[in-house]
Amino acid sequence: MADFLIPRGRLDPAWVEREYNNRELVPEHPRYFERWEKDSGFVRETLPGIAGLAYGPDPRHRVDLFPAQGSERLLVFFHGGYWRGLDKSMFAWLAPAWVAEGVSVALVNYRLCPAVRIADIVDDALAALNWLADNAPLHGTGASRIVLAGHSAGGHLVGAILAAPRERFGFDTARIAGGVPVSGVFDFSPLPFFSGNADLRLDAASARALDLHDRRATLDAPLVVAVGGAESGEFIRQSRLIAERWSDRLRALLVLPGLHHFSVLEALAERGQP
Repeated sequence: MADFLIPRGRLDPAWVEREYNNRELVPEHPRYFERWEKDSGFVRETLPGIAGLAYGPDPRHRVDLFPAQGSERLLVFFHGGYWRGLDKSMFAWLAPAWVAEGVSVALVNYRLCPAVRIADIVDDALAALNWLADNAPLHGTGASRIVLAGHSAGGHLVGAILAAPRERFGFDTARIAGGVPVSGVFDFSPLPFFSGNADLRLDAASARALDLHDRRATLDAPLVVAVGGAESGEFIRQSRLIAERWSDRLRALLVLPGLHHFSVLEALAERGQP
């Protein structure tokens, strides 16, 4: 079995920064953000949906729903942004392709660092999922078969849900039909050395507590792990690591050629993808 863990010892912060600062690695990232915002605005104007449904008391505890009429299939998407930025409204462009295929889409917001810790964000993700399982049908969105998808920080949230104790779920988890983490983080040991840790506030112990690679998936849902082939070596390692450690759940590991940390997300909206 290959070992995709970083050797023990203090990491070089300059190396961590090069590997984990995706906006520096992709200088053209603002063009992606601008296009996603523009396309999402058009989707909100043209595709029937319900915005800003509350699943909790915080203003960030909100979900947008795009129903596929008569469908019991639901894709729940958790956005990225290093647990400290971005917003569900930026990702409505994901919905039309799935709705056209008869899959409803839920876009989830959650609280952000530094106001909260990453462990609190995991709680938010679970709360949103429990709310959707109970309430999505009240808003015209079936939820008998749920697939969880997330990008970057959202990819971690998908993994954290799949590894959560079963008592954290208020519904039959057999309804969760799969998980698709895209460019997720599952080994947190480098992040205390990353500049973004000023907001994440991780030390060795709190980073260790968030690791998923040495935990078992508690749910039986199959897993499709995706990452861009043009991403940093560390992001590719992260996906290979969880694919190896959760091989009993793995349906496919997709290292998508030529795609970087932002373009890889657009593959999720392409028809024919898992």
